[in-house]
Amino acid sequence: MNENIQNRRLIIISNRLPVSVSIEKDELVYNRSLGGLAIGLDSFHKNHNSIWIGWPGITSELIENHKKNIKNHLINIFDCYPIFLTQEEREKYYEGFCNKTVWPLFHYFRENSTFDDNLWNVYKDVNKKFYEIIIEVSKPNDIIWIQDYHLMLLPKLIRDHFPNATIGFFLHIPFPSYELFRLLPWREDILKGLLGSDLIGFHTYDYERHFLSSVHKLLHLDYTMNQLLFQGRTIKIDCFPMGIDYDRYNNKAKESGTKNELKRIREEIGDKKVILSVDRMDYTKGILQRLDAYECFLNTYPEYREKIILIFIIAPSRSKVEEYQDLKKEIDEIVGKINGKFGKIEWNPIQYIYRPLNLDQLVVFYLISDIILITPIRDGMNLIVKEYIASKIDNKGVLILSETTGAAKQLYEAIIVNTNNKKQIIDAIKEALEMPEIEQIERMKAMKKRIKNYNVTEWAEDIIESLIQVKTIPQDKSLRFLTTQKKEELILKYKNSNKRLIFLDYDGTLIKFYRNPKNAKPNDRILSIVKDLVSDSSNIIFIISGRDKQTLSKWFKGININLVAEHGLWTKNHDDQWKTIEYLNNNWKDQIRPVLRRYVNRTPGSFIEEKEFCLVWHYRNVESDLSNIRSKELVNLLENLTSNEELTILEGNKVVEIKNSDINKGKAISRIITNNVSDFTLIIGDDTTDEDMFEVGLTIDNAFSIKVGYDRTKAHYNLFSVDECLKLLEDLNSINK
Repeated sequence: MNENIQNRRLIIISNRLPVSVSIEKDELVYNRSLGGLAIGLDSFHKNHNSIWIGWPGITSELIENHKKNIKNHLINIFDCYPIFLTQEEREKYYEGFCNKTVWPLFHYFRENSTFDDNLWNVYKDVNKKFYEIIIEVSKPNDIIWIQDYHLMLLPKLIRDHFPNATIGFFLHIPFPSYELFRLLPWREDILKGLLGSDLIGFHTYDYERHFLSSVHKLLHLDYTMNQLLFQGRTIKIDCFPMGIDYDRYNNKAKESGTKNELKRIREEIGDKKVILSVDRMDYTKGILQRLDAYECFLNTYPEYREKIILIFIIAPSRSKVEEYQDLKKEIDEIVGKINGKFGKIEWNPIQYIYRPLNLDQLVVFYLISDIILITPIRDGMNLIVKEYIASKIDNKGVLILSETTGAAKQLYEAIIVNTNNKKQIIDAIKEALEMPEIEQIERMKAMKKRIKNYNVTEWAEDIIESLIQVKTIPQDKSLRFLTTQKKEELILKYKNSNKRLIFLDYDGTLIKFYRNPKNAKPNDRILSIVKDLVSDSSNIIFIISGRDKQTLSKWFKGININLVAEHGLWTKNHDDQWKTIEYLNNNWKDQIRPVLRRYVNRTPGSFIEEKEFCLVWHYRNVESDLSNIRSKELVNLLENLTSNEELTILEGNKVVEIKNSDINKGKAISRIITNNVSDFTLIIGDDTTDEDMFEVGLTIDNAFSIKVGYDRTKAHYNLFSVDECLKLLEDLNSINK
């Protein structure tokens, strides 16, 4: 983490503290909380300058006389500030709105969702309670990081009080599609609550996309890439797949006590293959479907009976909620039925464990299992599978994972299944049982490397650094569209000039952007416009593009136009041959490599290629929507990072390339302008590679620079579309007709 962030205090805010308080024999007892968020972030909290605000796990009625002691102990010993809630608040806020409204709806269980104004009002009241504590303890330079669906109104409450606060929010569960989210009666309030943040984070791009869709359709806000403007602020929406404390699990697996316990259990189980299932009691986890598939597997492949065992671990959860009570009863009945149907005196197909397990116990089960079977119907991330991978010190074992977990986007070496496809799960179990060790090791090593590199510390620091970067984006920078008046002024200066230089980008400027060169071939309208511009002897026209020189030569063959290819690497006057520039050194690579590695960690399927004079980030194996956002984001980041270096950033076909600064459009047109006298200059482009040209345009008298699109720009003006650009050029051509 950079020095600027280390010098700032971090306030973590979540529903639960990492420390739980209870009363045993009239004594206050402090224990580590068991929730996934509390466990995941606790190590990060302890190792950084941070405080944690949340509920200590006990209602205020039980501790009325102990509140002062609890608060002092939590603050002084654990750097935690407690929020004290009444029994009614816990029931209506947590068990009510959070877990009867938001949880089922966000996990696509519409039929389990309750829409109750009374629960909503208590949810609002509890968010205000958190806000009041934050007002009490926060300082002007603090970084405020809010966690999860329990506190979705909190960012706006803080923002209204502290307009300049640095606020991040991370959602640890899925964000549903617009069609589901719109069912919430209080949907706009929740979105506006979240938009009090500077950065809103999700586990996967799917959740990010659903959120942006809801914001666009419900609040009518437009966004560019993964940024939007709201009430004069830039807000960034991004995905960060949460990691775990990798070393904690890996080191535990190597301890002698763990090995001794592993040996003891192995002697009990014998040489049977072990399938492990670990879940919290919840209807979103696909537990019933998993048991059904396992029963069908034993029916379909009787030869595996007595050769395998399913260790079925369920941690109790929300035991007071009726749906969870019913689920527990059904699970008990199914497990009993399967064991009764297939079991023998010396073998039960399922070993059922219904209790929370500590770290020591879990790691032993991770180590002893040959397969882990995790098939939620819907899951934000699922850290169990990452713990399993981290614990596998021999790199043997197979992960079967449902495609609707967030982890599936990152752990694609697993056997990925559809939770509702029983046959697919059965086939996956058989494939896993028969998978050769060499293949298991190869897959496991790849997944292990990924989760080790992007552990919980890297994840948290990545989010905080991204949050800080958002605050550096200039605020309230409005777009300057080419109005009718300004257009008339441009046309008049064009008409009255004697010698004109015109630089036109191609893709996204003269034609809608196409990746396939065949589709991007200039049509009759474009060719007619270019020919008319060239025919005017007062004009010197350059097409300046990222396309290769062969393509540009072919497309504009027979037209006396000047061409610049590959962002300035190659230049060709209409009556001459292609010429190139020389490369410089590559001492800059050590600065850029860590940035690219970070994007590899966060973008499954991408990789880095290193050439003699350039670094290339490839993303051809990344899902298309995420790749579009991630590539543009990376280009913007690298442009800021290399602003004082002799480097330029180039976007290609599924690649982002970093090269020497002599290879950019700004340098290219500067050389051209130096060699050509003119009294009118027009520069038109559409994306980040054209910003260098626009910057040059700012230094030239009688120059007009125009960006096609809605993005922030150094250009003088924006045009709405390619068609608007073509219409402008046609208007210029009409002067001489």
